[in-house]
Amino acid sequence: MFEAEGLDVPALLSDAGFDPASVDHQNARFPVDEITLLWQYAVARAGRPTLGLDRMLVARHSRIGTVGHAMSCSPHLSAALERLARYMAVISDATRFSLAHDPRGCWLVMAHTGGSLPIPRQRVEWAMLTVLMQCRWLTRRELEPLAMEFVYPAPADDRPHRQAFGCTPRFGAEANRLLLSAADLALPLPTHQPDLGRVQEQMLDDQLQQLGQTTTSTLVCAEIARRLPQGEPRRQDVAAGLGLAERTLQRRLQAESVSFQALLDRTRSELARQYLAEDRHTLTQVADLLGFVDSSNFFRACKRWFGMPPAQYRARLWEYPALAP
Repeated sequence: MFEAEGLDVPALLSDAGFDPASVDHQNARFPVDEITLLWQYAVARAGRPTLGLDRMLVARHSRIGTVGHAMSCSPHLSAALERLARYMAVISDATRFSLAHDPRGCWLVMAHTGGSLPIPRQRVEWAMLTVLMQCRWLTRRELEPLAMEFVYPAPADDRPHRQAFGCTPRFGAEANRLLLSAADLALPLPTHQPDLGRVQEQMLDDQLQQLGQTTTSTLVCAEIARRLPQGEPRRQDVAAGLGLAERTLQRRLQAESVSFQALLDRTRSELARQYLAEDRHTLTQVADLLGFVDSSNFFRACKRWFGMPPAQYRARLWEYPALAP
């Protein structure tokens, strides 16, 4: 996509710290901050804050590989999106995709974690538009979201966003997400192939195993992250969210030599780093998003995670983002 936009891709890769040869390796994984720098340099050199926010670019250049094939074999759009949520780790180990039911349909929620630098809005917009265009291709319908929300501040001109997503987005929201109607989610897919779908799922399960993403720990962390804004999640609630009995969940975590409390702490620390790198939340709001009952607990946790109070850590991130752990 960058090349199609006239950018010098080898120079971008070099500046962002990529080994140019590594991008041709099928199972290569790249640090989140390298991807962030790549987008930052690309936006700066293109001189366009809406770089990539174009349906034709997404349709032509976005690729989700075997996950997309498995989605196309699903009976209806809702099942296809459930497969995307299940196998997102094949596409990216820094992206969390989940479905949140709504009386009107379902929210498609996306979050990026794992780096010390704030995720560029352009990367998020590209990812969200990729999902929308995939839904349109799967159903062969001109789907439009009922609503679109971004965590970022509103741009001076939101026309590119309205043209790309087909609705007027709301900015400064709590999550990056789009809402599809129940009728759209029930649309049958013309490419439904149940036998082939099972083959694709087996391939994806094998790939997840190779990537180390099939662990119960990974699924628990994603479910914890989804529930934290409503308060500290209990183990039984997380187990229910994963469709497991609490004793089954405990047994699986024990087999992986990890505790639920350790995963809760790890997830909180990763999200804290992300939230503190942004300026749209007060420290009290960050504490709430992380499910802490009061700010004093958040203060103590930050000293344990980062060796300093949250305000000091935030100042360090803003002044020296590359030095953040």
